[in-house]
Amino acid sequence: MERPLAWRPVGAVSAALVALLPALSPRYGYHRDELYFRVLAEHPGWGYVDQPPFTPMAARVSMALFGDSPAALRVLPALAMAALVVLTALIARELGGGRAAQTLAAAGTATGAYVLIAGHTLLTVSFDLPFWAAAILFTLRALLRGGRWWLAAGAVIGAATYNKLLIAMLVLALAAGVLAAGPRRLLMSRWLWAGALVAVVVALPNLLYQLTHDLPQLKMAAALGENKGGEMRVLFAPMQLLLFGPVVAVIGGFGFVRLWRDRRVRALAVAYPAAAALTLVSGGRFDYTAGLILLLFAAGCVTAEAAGRDKIRSAGWSLALGGAGNAVIALPLVPLAVLGSTPVPMINEVARESVGWPALNAAVTGVLDALPPDERRRAVVVTANYGEHGSLSQAGLTRVYSGHNQLWEYGPPPADGDPAILVNAGLMSGEFSSCEVRATVDNGLGVENEEQGVPVFLCRGLRQPWSATWDRWRHFN
Repeated sequence: MERPLAWRPVGAVSAALVALLPALSPRYGYHRDELYFRVLAEHPGWGYVDQPPFTPMAARVSMALFGDSPAALRVLPALAMAALVVLTALIARELGGGRAAQTLAAAGTATGAYVLIAGHTLLTVSFDLPFWAAAILFTLRALLRGGRWWLAAGAVIGAATYNKLLIAMLVLALAAGVLAAGPRRLLMSRWLWAGALVAVVVALPNLLYQLTHDLPQLKMAAALGENKGGEMRVLFAPMQLLLFGPVVAVIGGFGFVRLWRDRRVRALAVAYPAAAALTLVSGGRFDYTAGLILLLFAAGCVTAEAAGRDKIRSAGWSLALGGAGNAVIALPLVPLAVLGSTPVPMINEVARESVGWPALNAAVTGVLDALPPDERRRAVVVTANYGEHGSLSQAGLTRVYSGHNQLWEYGPPPADGDPAILVNAGLMSGEFSSCEVRATVDNGLGVENEEQGVPVFLCRGLRQPWSATWDRWRHFN
């Protein structure tokens, strides 16, 4: 007999998350990825060299509906995390969880560090997590209820490719699970292959973009693996425990056992180690397994409920305590004036990369304003990364360029672009007759991030036209 959905407690958790996250949005500032998405939103397309179009277009919709501010960009992520809470509760329900298991799954998801970060900031993961959860939910229903649910799973998987092609890892991990643990008769199911066809049809425009643009996502993935692969492998194991908090990880361990013992869904238990192996081999980010961790957690909540009232109460209190710690780390609760004296910036990349942009803007505009009028009119600004480009563009500067990822496509600078103000791009100073440091970025907060201490160069005498050298400015990261 199917368990009823615990609408009231699950809905209350979801609503509380939607109320909390936007209330904190005005604190700190834009994250560097949000500044990048603002720029990409001005150039709608089927894709970009480093990502599909969904998240940049979410930024475009947000700015059209709610205005141009950090708070406006963060409305849709908060709603997406609210949806994730409901989907995780539905996964617990699908695995036989009642009211207590569903409520525990919802509360643990809502207070997970990664969920709080993804709901507070416009990131690709803000939408990838609910896409994965929906795909997992429909896969569970296909395994437990009947094959027609493969059509729904295929539709979600196809749609998810417009946000990140990472959904392919879920497909590969599920395939590995079926081959290793069964039921292998699924491979003969016409509904499974019909679902696969639906996924391909839905994803086709995105796939065609990749094929006709020389597979930019594969090139980007290779560049990321080369630049950060070693670091990501070292961080992988500890971050599996910390992504949503150690309590979620422990409960997820019990969930793995539960899935493994049920032959109908054992493939989903195998999917997690399969995805972990793929991530480690490819040098991918440690968060690539996040969607499957939530599956294991939801299954573990069902186990906690079955163990009795004392166990579910103990799990609830542990999640509440862990959630309080997660909130301090993941959300902008620490006052900005003292942020640099706490361990939060070191632990939370999103926090440290959401401060200091006004100092960067002031340093660059100070150099620009000090130029004679004729030079100021011709001057261009070239940044080393998309965060710097996005910040200066958001501040109103117009002749701003960068060779970073998709931004290279929007160059080269105009032929009269001399002098040039180079932000954090001193390695390219040899392209000019003379370069000198005119400013250094200091956020004044004691927060060590990518922009703290960055030099701002004033360069004159471009040795070759921008059009002849622009290829040398291109880099992926």
